[in-house]
Amino acid sequence: MFKNVGESSFDEITLEKGFYVLHFQNESNIVQNFEREINSTFIQMHFCMRGNSKFLFNNGSYSFDVLDNRSILLYNPQRVLSINLEIQPKTTLISLLISIEKFHSLFSKESGYIPFLSNENSNKKYYDDKEIKPTVSIVLQQIINSNINSSIRELYVKGKVYELLSLHFQKDETAEGEYCPFLVDEQNVLKIRKAKEIIISRMAEPPSLQELANEIGLNIKKLKEGFKQIYGDSVFSFLFDYKMEHARRLLETNQFNVNEVGTQVGYSTASHFIAAFKKKFGTTPKKYVMSLQS
Repeated sequence: MFKNVGESSFDEITLEKGFYVLHFQNESNIVQNFEREINSTFIQMHFCMRGNSKFLFNNGSYSFDVLDNRSILLYNPQRVLSINLEIQPKTTLISLLISIEKFHSLFSKESGYIPFLSNENSNKKYYDDKEIKPTVSIVLQQIINSNINSSIRELYVKGKVYELLSLHFQKDETAEGEYCPFLVDEQNVLKIRKAKEIIISRMAEPPSLQELANEIGLNIKKLKEGFKQIYGDSVFSFLFDYKMEHARRLLETNQFNVNEVGTQVGYSTASHFIAAFKKKFGTTPKKYVMSLQS
């Protein structure tokens, strides 16, 4: 189902019974409202990629804000939590609606560390509010940009939603580890963020790890550990994903050929770029562009 109202849009994809993806885009200068009936057997997950939104319940008697780059999870088996949503101007939001039965089938082995799946919490309400992980943000962007052949779009989105869920609920093995104090030091966090900005701005010719460490004023060990903790990936694995996403967006503009895109993201030969793109997306740049036109 797809609706356009002025500069705002709403897209709903049914992946299967009890499993839905909703995409809201409000590019207007006014608040947009959305309502949808949903029963108490559903888990709601809402990801605000920019802007902010407000969920109203019980005729507005209480509400939850979903702020920029944050996600909330709502589950209340004892009460109907129908969606009554206020989407602020310049806001992008993706919501997942998953029946608890479907969710259990996906995460039955992980119930030990997903709180609302544990036996003692099985009939209790649950609420969670957290920052969107960078790895999750990349997948959300891929879902939004999934303007591929309509006949396989649902399959593509379903795969991405599974990836999103696995990343969102991935147990952080270092959460209680010896390096946690690193994140207490705001200066270190700022240095790691600067490192990310540097590699993105110079993606075509990124500095070595040693050069990057020298530039931000950290040793390599702290750079690698801090980057992994904040962004969930190694420096160059993060950069690879970013470069491939950037390359894909460039290809979608139809303004550059494959060689030009490869050069812009730092590949001196087309063959190396093609191999990297295929490793990331499972298809060649040329075939990807052709799929957009079909």
